[in-house]
Amino acid sequence: MHYRADPASVFAMLTDQAFQERKVGTISKGAWDVRVQQEGESAVIVSHRTLPPEVVPDAFRAMISTSITITQTEKWGPAAPDGSRNGSIDVELSGVPVRLTGTLTLAPAPDGGCVEQVVGELKAKIPLFGSKVEKAAEPAVRAAIDAEGRIGAQWLAERS
Repeated sequence: MHYRADPASVFAMLTDQAFQERKVGTISKGAWDVRVQQEGESAVIVSHRTLPPEVVPDAFRAMISTSITITQTEKWGPAAPDGSRNGSIDVELSGVPVRLTGTLTLAPAPDGGCVEQVVGELKAKIPLFGSKVEKAAEPAVRAAIDAEGRIGAQWLAERS
């Protein structure tokens, strides 16, 4: 994702409780909550989103009887001298053996903006069907990342 703001401004946005509430509230189809905890120059963002059964992708419906709760944890480290930051992401689905783990990076862009990169591995630990479930879940993960980019760009534009 590319933002038209420097890494410090993007980090301030990502760790703003109101931004996280807008983001999680916009992408959620059911109940949700989010908490931002600053720890010195680092931060931890934890969100919980509930997917009601009717919006659960077909590949998961046979494995669940009720809703799925998604817990997403982002941990951001301190800024480097150039303003860049590294972090981690962990997304776990309750009741379904599917997990996304990866890295987060904020880095200055040549145009004065900032690039946020999410690199992760989505794993479904389901014998015989794991790769099918991973492929089915990938579009939803990409859509959530794209939505964060759109919501973030709008947030920054409203404040510049």
